[in-house]
Amino acid sequence: MRLTFFRPLCRLAGVAALIAMPVAVAAQGLFEPVARVNDRVVTKYEHEQRIAFYEALNAPGNLPDFALETLIDERLQMEAAAQMGVDVSQEQVIAGMEEFASRGNLTIEGLVDALAEEGVARETFEDFVRVGLVWREVVGGRFGPQSQVTEAEVDRAIALGAAEGGVRVLLSEIILPAADERQRAAARALAVDIAAITSFDQFTTAARNYSASNSRTRGGRLEWLPLGNLPPALQGMVLTMRPGEVTDPIPVPNAIALFQFRGLQETGIPNPETVAVEFARYFIPGGRTEQALAEARKIAAQLDTCDDLYGVAQGQPADRLQRDTVPTSDLSGEIARELARLDDNEISTNLVTADGQTLILLMLCGRTQALDEEVSRDQIRDNLFNTRLASYATGYLAELRADAVIEYP
Repeated sequence: MRLTFFRPLCRLAGVAALIAMPVAVAAQGLFEPVARVNDRVVTKYEHEQRIAFYEALNAPGNLPDFALETLIDERLQMEAAAQMGVDVSQEQVIAGMEEFASRGNLTIEGLVDALAEEGVARETFEDFVRVGLVWREVVGGRFGPQSQVTEAEVDRAIALGAAEGGVRVLLSEIILPAADERQRAAARALAVDIAAITSFDQFTTAARNYSASNSRTRGGRLEWLPLGNLPPALQGMVLTMRPGEVTDPIPVPNAIALFQFRGLQETGIPNPETVAVEFARYFIPGGRTEQALAEARKIAAQLDTCDDLYGVAQGQPADRLQRDTVPTSDLSGEIARELARLDDNEISTNLVTADGQTLILLMLCGRTQALDEEVSRDQIRDNLFNTRLASYATGYLAELRADAVIEYP
């Protein structure tokens, strides 16, 4: 059984406690460390459990790498919590498990049973929830005061989000490659310097020198984008940024992203919030070779809508075509950035799989817009506060990683 929900709690989760195991199982090497983080270890068992957990939740991406890097982050998060004396009660954990299970219209026991079918222990789920709650307490205690939102910022968000006037934004991007630990360490150090840039010329130079994105030839400059097309976290950031300011480093799969705010414009056209995105990916072996790109161009010429891809994929292995509808809150990384640039039924061939061996023909099938309903000032304030807090949390975790001793035995 595969579960059909995967939420940002997965990205905010923390360290999983070591799980008691029979001696016979331990003897098989499952207690062997796959990573050491300061004085703590990540075991093979924990790694395999987390991979199975993410597979059960239909999480996207390279799950072995994602699971390992997340577990390493969790070690650092729990270490920070211990230093601050932060913990949560078992009652809070149970409430968190109930809330998480309810997202899939399940009870705790229903979700635990479904996970068990995929080989995931209840303790893995419980520890996953526990660390997410602990990390939220850490971040709230450390950064809550400076994340407060002013009434002027609420007024600006209301004005920009008004139904009678849509908004589009002008950004530049820098994508720093971080596929392995050596690259990640270098990227984190460089990202700190880039985040301090306030000059357009300096950011342009940095993009040309360091960015792995195709936009580097334009100094990282992107075209005007509707505000609603951006991932929610990035929307919240730009609403409170001034021209020239750069976002905190944003970890994405195999990279670190930074965006410079260049401008904002009211279009006079309604710009409803996007709550979900439907897109299709057709996988073409060969990576960014001329042969693969030529095949992508040939396929693109046959397509008017995403439905046309079913004809292209006919007779091909089932995994050649994947079509998904994903809440915008779950979109991140390269796919989120690429989809933000596309209109319905437009195509991108800028992405490859994590190993670089397969070209991705990405097609936007459509966006689901939120219903037009009044939003209170308190809701807007909470959204801006949570976005700002998440930004601080990302930067703090990057600092913890930079200061840590991380080894891969």
